[in-house]
Amino acid sequence: MPICIECRFPVEALYTAYSKADDRSLGKGVRLTQCPRCKRFADKYVEHDFVVLFIDLVLIKPQVYRHLLFNRLGRDDDKFDRSIVRLGILLLLFDVYLTWARIEKLSLPPSSPHHVPPPSSTPTNTSLPPSSHETNTNAAVLQAQPLILQYLFFLFLVVSSTLAFHMPIRLLCSLPPTRIPRIWRGFWKRIVPYYPHPTPLSTALLVSSCTKLFPILLIIWDYDLPSSATAVSWAVIVNNVAALEILMDCGYLRAGVLVGIGAGLRSVIANFVLRAMGLGTGWGDGTAGWGDVDSLVGMVRGVDGWVRRGIENG
Repeated sequence: MPICIECRFPVEALYTAYSKADDRSLGKGVRLTQCPRCKRFADKYVEHDFVVLFIDLVLIKPQVYRHLLFNRLGRDDDKFDRSIVRLGILLLLFDVYLTWARIEKLSLPPSSPHHVPPPSSTPTNTSLPPSSHETNTNAAVLQAQPLILQYLFFLFLVVSSTLAFHMPIRLLCSLPPTRIPRIWRGFWKRIVPYYPHPTPLSTALLVSSCTKLFPILLIIWDYDLPSSATAVSWAVIVNNVAALEILMDCGYLRAGVLVGIGAGLRSVIANFVLRAMGLGTGWGDGTAGWGDVDSLVGMVRGVDGWVRRGIENG
């Protein structure tokens, strides 16, 4: 059942269509429904195009998230909408490109079997092979493999890390509190919200991850890729937290805990796959390879400092 995007009150229909829809004297032949509670339009985004929706998604407006999650993409059979499937595939393929471009620039760890030890003395002959500094990167290892194998590897990496992000959030929210031991039940209810519909959770995470499409500007302008990846990670995490909070109405703290758990497991799986292949991960060396957890910690610290300053200023 559709809801009002302003106050979440259920409505029977979002608009009324007239039979003479082509008659210009009647406008567009559609009249938006007025919410009986707040007296505003139940869903103004019915008349807006995709560009307006995307801009409001970037601005994290709750109304546009309610429009997409409840009124447009929500289904009673608990299945994915076709547009969400297409969006998920687009984000997956685009994430392969971003991950590929980011990982190949990282340095190999000294424990990697592909690592070349530095020479004992500086060579003076320019005809010698490239230095170990140039060969001790992921790109040197990846370029030795066929292009199709490289693509399949990064496709597997992105798919596994995406599943590692979605699955714990879906499982935790679908676990009934009655199955938790009584001694931990109160704490569990305060931390993990109960939402027995996993498909809308993944839909909310995919819709809020559309910010990943911003680095497409790298094709036009030459940006610093690690810095761009860090900025995109911040934006995606903030949008993920906002989307889960709007969907479940659980508060930003509990939504942030869920996103933090998913982001942490995603980083662990991604780093495990890269280290298993002998590649550098950028973990802990200041690069922005898989810095979702670092971004989340920084965001929480910033919000905490802002709240403390507000309390002190009275």
